[in-house]
Amino acid sequence: MEWESHLLTTPEQIRDLLESSRRVAVLGIKPDPAKPAYYVAEYVQKAGYEIVPVPVYYPDLREVLGEPVYRTLAAIPGDIDIVDVFRRPQDIPQHLDDIVAKRLKAVWFQLGIRNDEAAETIARAGIDVVQDRCMLVELKNIGR
Repeated sequence: MEWESHLLTTPEQIRDLLESSRRVAVLGIKPDPAKPAYYVAEYVQKAGYEIVPVPVYYPDLREVLGEPVYRTLAAIPGDIDIVDVFRRPQDIPQHLDDIVAKRLKAVWFQLGIRNDEAAETIARAGIDVVQDRCMLVELKNIGR
């Protein structure tokens, strides 16, 4: 099935995605430096990517990692290459309309996050999907 070609699983596919991307929205970012939903984003930013914070909680949060906060992906001006998802698998479906409407290049479910049904919905919309992988680890693997 053609949509399955949007499910990225090989090291080469992951490398190509990371090397061709520049702007990463972080859905579920947290302001706590001890949490992966902060320090992974910080690493991605230091690796040369533009970070766009999209916290789910923290309604008073205005800025993370020196970047302005957006409440939805659709509210972000301009294109987004990857949305890095820090949400529990069961919480992903509530973001699907927003993800598909933004017409991203790719959606990345962080290590420990897998939702095959949501991944299929996203892939069928023509958006690449990475599941259950840490972006920080994968960036280190390609020397960034």
